[in-house]
Amino acid sequence: MTDTITIARGSVRAPVQPAGHPGLIFFILALGGFAIGTAEFAAMSLVPMISAGMHVTVPEAGHAIEAYAAGVCVGAPLIAMIGARYSRKYLLIGMMVLYVIGNGLTALAPNYLCLLLCRFISGLPHGAYFGTAGIVASSLVPDNRRTQAVARVVLGLTIATIGGVPMANGLGMLVGWRWAFVLIAVLALLTMLLIMRFVPTDPPRPDASAMTEIRALRNRQVWLTLGIGVVGFGGIFCVYTYLASILQDVTHAPAYMTPVMLAVFGVGMTVGTMACAWAADRKMMPTIGGTLLVNAAALAGFPGSVYSVWGMMPIVFMIGCGGGLGTVIQSRLLSVAVDAQALAAAMNQSAFNMANAIGPMLGGMAISAGLGWESVGWVGCCLAMGGFVIWLLTLSDIRAAARRQAGG
Repeated sequence: MTDTITIARGSVRAPVQPAGHPGLIFFILALGGFAIGTAEFAAMSLVPMISAGMHVTVPEAGHAIEAYAAGVCVGAPLIAMIGARYSRKYLLIGMMVLYVIGNGLTALAPNYLCLLLCRFISGLPHGAYFGTAGIVASSLVPDNRRTQAVARVVLGLTIATIGGVPMANGLGMLVGWRWAFVLIAVLALLTMLLIMRFVPTDPPRPDASAMTEIRALRNRQVWLTLGIGVVGFGGIFCVYTYLASILQDVTHAPAYMTPVMLAVFGVGMTVGTMACAWAADRKMMPTIGGTLLVNAAALAGFPGSVYSVWGMMPIVFMIGCGGGLGTVIQSRLLSVAVDAQALAAAMNQSAFNMANAIGPMLGGMAISAGLGWESVGWVGCCLAMGGFVIWLLTLSDIRAAARRQAGG
């Protein structure tokens, strides 16, 4: 007897090979997210080691982070469009192969320019992986549990901020930064082998094409939803980027408190991802708006908390909880971009990488202007409220469309 898997056009079902239990598939897809999350966030903590090993300055070593982000922004829509007609299982396998190659070559990079190129290659499958894995995960559950299914995949990335990053960083300190990327490549290889064995094979979609995906993006709701992510999520990165410096220069906390506080942020992100997913499967739009407002409040509270480690902890936890917005945005994109799910979901990752650039940039401008380290909280609050304004525009657009439909 064959199993079935829901494919992009909603109610259409196609026979697939016998699959493992959905829980096992969620775990496998989350493992890939864990590998990707470890590579993305651990690289930030490895910058001083890379600087010393490659004999470049710390800012120059930091360009490896930018090269990875550039790979994400380029690869996410490109892979989604090229792979529109292919089986999603084999797309996932191909992306994990690329991730193994990119991180394996990073570990072997003989010089600085090769390192940047390898980081760019590593970033290419990042966004498309989460987009494709989210579609596969959501196809295994009823529509009213779709956001929670996507959250289980993203959970791998959030757990990476708690366990994967310290593990890779510790490995780098013990035996060298290159071995951290070897670890990531091994995790990606394991994910690839498990996908081959247990993830169901969906049929190719010969009727799909890059132009079909692009035409479907004419939907205003797609762009408004992406806008919420770009602006609203920037506030979280604005604080996260400067958290270690604030602990050192403002709070004057012991050095061991930096990884502890980063772990608190990671725990908040994990809790927020699951809580927001549960709420969004009941009320999608109110969950997005509520998350933005709660996050804005937490960010507004950050400047007053920076003088005490214990005062910062609950605030940093709540800011981390705002990371749950990412899963909800992706689930909404799957709803509004019916004929371009892969591209829209992949562009979600590009949007959040844009937020990762915009937030720290604006925060750095505030610090350079002499407003103090704590000013990143106010900048982040403004970004969260900017996302809320776009959410209001989105809601207004939905209601206007409903009135037109009722009148027609």
